[in-house]
Amino acid sequence: MSDSKLKEATRQYAIRLGDDALVLGHRLSEWCSNGPFLEEDLALTNVALDFIGRARMFYSYAAELAADGSTEDTYAYTRDCREFSNLLIHELPRGDFAFSMARQYLVDVYNLAYMEALRTSADGTLAAIADKAVKESRYHLRRSHDWMLRLGDGTDESRQRLQRAVDELWGYTPELFASDALEQGLADAGIGVDAATLRAAWEQAVSATLAEATLQQPAGDWEVSGGRRGLHTESLGHMLSELQFMQRAYPGLQW
Repeated sequence: MSDSKLKEATRQYAIRLGDDALVLGHRLSEWCSNGPFLEEDLALTNVALDFIGRARMFYSYAAELAADGSTEDTYAYTRDCREFSNLLIHELPRGDFAFSMARQYLVDVYNLAYMEALRTSADGTLAAIADKAVKESRYHLRRSHDWMLRLGDGTDESRQRLQRAVDELWGYTPELFASDALEQGLADAGIGVDAATLRAAWEQAVSATLAEATLQQPAGDWEVSGGRRGLHTESLGHMLSELQFMQRAYPGLQW
């Protein structure tokens, strides 16, 4: 891969990781003032801020590589739904608290392993972002793992809601470990992460937690994908209509 192609692939890769962080961060931010109690309301808001901050770092790096006058705001606020490349699990509606915690746990196990791998990247900027993200991801995983146990081994109602959430989310998890030519090329170059190598450890950790939480692991007889190719659920379009409203209504607006 030539230097120019490698640079462009790295830019697209940074955008993908920024999209993942932005979309999930926005979903978590929807719990602000809606949490089940004050402490959890504040905790969820802080986790959302971690992901928004992560998105800003990835987007800023993508803009630096592009060197075309774009900024982090360009990527967050001026692209349409089909231009976003986040994994589908991140964009699903907030749902109830059990759904949010189940999604967060499944993603947190993945994110921690992914960022631990990315911080060995040959790209110094990506490695530095990942190094910061690892510290945050450890905290995120402790929280979501605790909630999986509290809800799964709690009341009949909490366990049923959590089981239903895991069942609804399960078919979105295979996409976490899929790689296309761009990501595989960057992994081969020592810049990106080969997500497929993370799957066995993820499955082992998640299976153990589901068992501890007295939950049944879904059969895995369905799966969806397409997020990296810009093929999204209708939920992302509705989310972006809120997220991007001010910048769309008043282009170039700055606080």
